[in-house]
Amino acid sequence: MLGGGGFRVPLVHASLLADPDRLVDELVLCDRDERRLTAITAVLDQQAAGAATRPALTWTTDVDHAVAGADVVFSAIRVGGTRGRTLDERVALDQGLLGQETVGPGGISYALRTVPVALDIARRVATAAPGAWLINFTNPAGLVTEAMTSVLGDRVIGICDSPVGLCRGVAAALGVEHERCGFDYVGLNHLGWLRRVLVDGRDRLPELLADDTALARFEEGRLFGPALLRALGAVPNEYLHYYYFARETLREAREQERTRGEFLRDQQERFYARAIDNPRDALRLWEETRAERERTYMAESRAVAGAGERPAEALDGGGYDRVALRLMKALGGGGEDRLILNVRNRNAVAEMPADAVVEVPCVVDRNGARPLAVGAVEPHFLALMRQVKTVERAAITAATTRSRAHALLALVSHPLVDSAAAAERALDGYAAAFPELADLA
Repeated sequence: MLGGGGFRVPLVHASLLADPDRLVDELVLCDRDERRLTAITAVLDQQAAGAATRPALTWTTDVDHAVAGADVVFSAIRVGGTRGRTLDERVALDQGLLGQETVGPGGISYALRTVPVALDIARRVATAAPGAWLINFTNPAGLVTEAMTSVLGDRVIGICDSPVGLCRGVAAALGVEHERCGFDYVGLNHLGWLRRVLVDGRDRLPELLADDTALARFEEGRLFGPALLRALGAVPNEYLHYYYFARETLREAREQERTRGEFLRDQQERFYARAIDNPRDALRLWEETRAERERTYMAESRAVAGAGERPAEALDGGGYDRVALRLMKALGGGGEDRLILNVRNRNAVAEMPADAVVEVPCVVDRNGARPLAVGAVEPHFLALMRQVKTVERAAITAATTRSRAHALLALVSHPLVDSAAAAERALDGYAAAFPELADLA
């Protein structure tokens, strides 16, 4: 696990402890920060207390040592740490642009810093563990996964917890077990739509969209509201709230004393310091911190929508960890599975380039993840997908060629950027804030 000192690592570890198949026999945590590794290891040790078995656990700060001979490499790094996230958000807000870590200017800045590091990781994995599958959760997940395919091809697969959370919420609102449903989902990472929910061969989504009471039972129903959902004929991924309610969300974000990144920076600094000082309390401290983190997730969007508190089922903080375990099992020969993943398009979305990474349902087995054809994509959805994919590709080009022109093109092409002058000032701000962006020319 690259980013092995990250705050959400205990979620993955808990899934491994609960795995009846004992898929993983050795877990190596890799992080540049020994302090974070010390704190997280204390949490994991307490999680494993009383467990019948657990994966052998080691940690290192050496990437090559960590990945050597691995069957699976899980990458969840944050280049620049939480401080970098705060700058991604603040620079955009200072220019009157939406500040969010993966959407808009903040996501572009994050990508410009992350793509070179992700490509270096991909090359190291190709050398030290040529047979490994790389599961990418590093944000912006679709963009970073697409960059890494240039080295690893189809052996890199991107995952996200937003689609599975959406699908589970919709199934619960319908009163149907998630496992009974087939989900027709199409988009890019943090930019997708649930278009059909099949139960015993019948699409139950129209029934849900017609029922105001049912729509109020899950988070996306409250975020977007009945009128917009019926106009779309689909349920958007939660991150599309930044697009559909951009003006309101920007105003709410600018009125807050702290950005989301600043909140998480302060919260995590407290947790890591307290866990190191009180290792016997590390698990309790982590659980308290996680509960607070989950309660405040997307607070600006919920305030704009008047959505109230997050529902209880959304507060477990899990999702990507379970997706990762299911993906590893299928790749390891544990049988075929169907998951919504970020993979090269092939011909799944006929209107998108074959080598573009899209987020769609896939069939997964020991031979990899094969995207399923989704049929014709609604013009509204497709137009936004194409525009954001153009942004992603300009950002990848900028990151790999150190081109300021392409970085600016990525910014001015984004649907949430309404001023070329503001985009250029934001780019100057990012170059001043991050030494690794100062060489863009």
